[in-house]
Amino acid sequence: MLGIAVCSSVSSIKALWETRIKKRKEEQEELERRTPRGGGTKRLNIGLWEDRAVLVRLKEKIHTEDGRLVLRIQQEEWKSLPGCLVQLSQVQEWQIHRTGLQKIPHFISSFQNLLVLDLSRNGVTEIPKQIGKLTQLRELLLSYNRVQFVPEELSCCESLERLELAMNRDLDHLPDQFRNLKKLQHLDLSMNDFTCLPDCVVALPTLQWLDMGGNRLQHLPEDIHRMKMLHTLWLQRNKINILPESISRMGNLDTLVLSSNSLTDIPPMMEDMAHLRFVNFRDNPLTLDVVLPCRKTKAEEDDEDENDREMFGREFMQTYIQEAKRRKAAALDVHCLKPAHCLRTD
Repeated sequence: MLGIAVCSSVSSIKALWETRIKKRKEEQEELERRTPRGGGTKRLNIGLWEDRAVLVRLKEKIHTEDGRLVLRIQQEEWKSLPGCLVQLSQVQEWQIHRTGLQKIPHFISSFQNLLVLDLSRNGVTEIPKQIGKLTQLRELLLSYNRVQFVPEELSCCESLERLELAMNRDLDHLPDQFRNLKKLQHLDLSMNDFTCLPDCVVALPTLQWLDMGGNRLQHLPEDIHRMKMLHTLWLQRNKINILPESISRMGNLDTLVLSSNSLTDIPPMMEDMAHLRFVNFRDNPLTLDVVLPCRKTKAEEDDEDENDREMFGREFMQTYIQEAKRRKAAALDVHCLKPAHCLRTD
């Protein structure tokens, strides 16, 4: 009886083992039928090889400048950046220009050492929310792209000192949280679609340089004097038709460009802006036709460079204000004398 039991157990185990082998073989054959020629493993190996090749190519574009690791790509086609770029997270500056880049990758947050992100002259349409993770970022340059929206997360870039968003055309709004950029000194919003100077910009405590030229501004805020640190203000090619008198209280302002607007007058109080070194009112429909006194010979004028000739703007402003005051006083005198002339004599 014992011998029969042993034989029976061996037979059962053998049958079970053969069944498993057969099933495994069928599964393997089915997998091979479903897998395209070359196989998944082969495709994976090819993908790894391609990533390594791209990584080698990217490493060749890294240079050291002023002790900083810089990734520079120019005039090459890179509509997107590969994920393997994360392996170069020690890079401190990106300079990627004229590549057709359409999107800032979400893995940008991995570049915690990034100080400068310069993607000017591409096709970027969106600033990802992950940008807010770059707390060391000092410069973000996105001029000549297609950005339409600035996320509030950008305000988390607490070290940001320079932001350039010129020539994005459809950009017309900034989030209110933008005022939290306590270190921002340089802001370029020129050639966009702003109709007013955002209050969050006026509230920036350390802003020194602002370009809002080439927008659709019609007026300036009455509290523009809150921009106490501002020394340069570009407002050319807008539709501004009046200046608030509070502009005269901008004590640090030394450069003010107002050419090609719709101004018909200059506030008299601007005469007292002692720090204003350069101002330009060209191509405005000002009410008074003021001619500056000729103080130089033709030869001397020909020797001046263009910058020197532009300096007449401040002298023009002073002369315009004085002439406006003179005419106003003359008109007042005439008004006061008019009743005396109209008295009857019997």
